[in-house]
Amino acid sequence: MSLKGVILAGGLGKRLYPLTKITNKHLLPVYNKPMVYYPIQTLVDAGIENILIVTGGNNAGEFLRLLGNGKDFGLKHINYTYQEGEGGIADALKLAQHFADNDKVVVILGDNIIEKDIIRPVEDFKKQAKGARILLKKVEDPERFGVAELKGDKIISIEEKPKKPKSDYAVTGIYMYDSGVFEIIKRLKPSGRNELEITDVNNAYLDRGELEYSMLDGWWTDSGTFESLLNANMLVAKKVKA
Repeated sequence: MSLKGVILAGGLGKRLYPLTKITNKHLLPVYNKPMVYYPIQTLVDAGIENILIVTGGNNAGEFLRLLGNGKDFGLKHINYTYQEGEGGIADALKLAQHFADNDKVVVILGDNIIEKDIIRPVEDFKKQAKGARILLKKVEDPERFGVAELKGDKIISIEEKPKKPKSDYAVTGIYMYDSGVFEIIKRLKPSGRNELEITDVNNAYLDRGELEYSMLDGWWTDSGTFESLLNANMLVAKKVKA
């Protein structure tokens, strides 16, 4: 079965205002490339060439101008779709249902940048008969993220931005789902932030006993705040110069 890639690059990027007043967050530079280049390359390196970019806001057309059909990445074609407003990560993902067409999907948040690759987790996910796989990373500030509590080789709970985290394993912005994810999203209720939360999707798979995980190799950062954007620039610069 083929895997398809989905990059979620919508939202209004309010935490990076005024940088995002005239452009989409995912088009901002991270060292020597636009931010969105990094998740595309992560998918391509893992052998995924059928890619959908979910964008939004007032500057969605700039993605087409920048990326075209993806020839800079060796791709023949890139698919695009548009998210209206800010309904959360799961709300953006549901726009990929037609594109997924019952295939498994590997989903990456457009502001997530990693040092190494996801080749092994993707291969492990291909072997899964059903369900989902998420990538975890040990962090110093887990309260900023979804946090997975582990027991042996199983996840026993996931909490979104907990004040008292049960572990220091953050759920990174890389998720792998079978086609059942879209039915799960249809049944979600909006959270207190009035968004459809990806943590609720992951917990639905956990309740079914269908959630696996892999540990992410190397460093990982998001780029959604001034501090994390600066950190991403420094990490990438160090990697490029190494």
